[in-house]
Amino acid sequence: MNMRTDIAMAEPLEVTATPIMSERRVSVIGGLMVAIGPISLALFTPAMPEIVQAFGTTEAAVKMTLSLYFGGFAFAQLICGPLSDGFGRRPITLVFMAIYLAASVLALMAPNIETLVAARFLQGVGAAVGVSVARAVVRDVFTHERSARIMNMIGILLALGPAIAPTLGGLTMEFFGWHAIFIVMVLLGIVVMLVAMFVLRETVTRDLSRIRPTALITSYGSLFRSPYFVLCCLVIAGTTGAIYTQATVLAFILMERVGLTPTQFGIGMLMQTANFMAGAVVMRMLMPRFGAVCMVPVGLTFVAIGAISMAILLRTYEPTFLLVMVPVGTYAFGIAMVTPAMMTAAMAPFPKNAGAASSMMGFFQMGAGMVGGAVAAWMGDPVNALATVIPAMGLVAIVSWLIWRRLPEPSLMTRLK
Repeated sequence: MNMRTDIAMAEPLEVTATPIMSERRVSVIGGLMVAIGPISLALFTPAMPEIVQAFGTTEAAVKMTLSLYFGGFAFAQLICGPLSDGFGRRPITLVFMAIYLAASVLALMAPNIETLVAARFLQGVGAAVGVSVARAVVRDVFTHERSARIMNMIGILLALGPAIAPTLGGLTMEFFGWHAIFIVMVLLGIVVMLVAMFVLRETVTRDLSRIRPTALITSYGSLFRSPYFVLCCLVIAGTTGAIYTQATVLAFILMERVGLTPTQFGIGMLMQTANFMAGAVVMRMLMPRFGAVCMVPVGLTFVAIGAISMAILLRTYEPTFLLVMVPVGTYAFGIAMVTPAMMTAAMAPFPKNAGAASSMMGFFQMGAGMVGGAVAAWMGDPVNALATVIPAMGLVAIVSWLIWRRLPEPSLMTRLK
């Protein structure tokens, strides 16, 4: 399967000679917009055990603040992407970021866990605009290799956010208390809104015909009817989605069972980041020689090793930092080798509705985190949840890839529909 051909076929037919924004400018804007979602997801994970005590509630209730964040993020992507096609990238970004900002203030002032859960759901709704609009802006402005470079960076940031944010959250909580974490989110929301107002330039012409319900239903229906697309998304959901699921349980395992402080937890999570970055570096070195598609089974092998290690070791021994984080890091190492090829493959057959494809792919990605987090919360014991849910997600990714690789490459006529 020729991924370079896929990328070329997926590009728009018309290319602007002088881009409306530079590649560096789009990269910075896209990276910032993408980062706010996963950062807001995981930023307060070090505070979760303390929030249980502060509100006199249960671990399951606090875990729901993450699960509903996933829900808001996942479902809002199906809306904000098409809306930006019709109304424009900038106005929709400002509207959804206003929702995020208001929700962050509400979370900061929440008097009880119910209010905090509602605020986190609304935060997810608002933050969803970052991923959808960032990918759309790249597609609007650039094509071919320049577009691929920026998209690759956006994909990396989307996976790195949950790994880096706990470090920032742990340090913030250690020195300023858990309320300060939501102050950080308020500041992040203000920064993104200012960037959307003064740095981001509009890249599409307002056209409300693009958001007609019948057109959206037809577009999403064609995606769901494509086994090629759905299986790509399931591979991405079982790999990258596992990072989001882990965010719901690792704080309780490492802080309550292992005994780390919030700062130690935040710093310890850098092990996940380091392994992901190592995988990305190895991927960059080997991809020119072997190709992106050939690296997917290598990555899934590391995913399998990490998943099996979790399933066996965490059921056999009392959890320690290394016993937990070595399998988590191995899983993350494999993810970096899987996502570039599978994201490209998912988008390539749909040049005429790439915005809907991007939104649906994000829905699968965050929806997996929502379902995995909800199952983990329902199971109660975070160690058992980690040893069960993450291996199950890895299995879904591997089986989906094994089926996907046997499918024929979509024909030219399919691409042009």
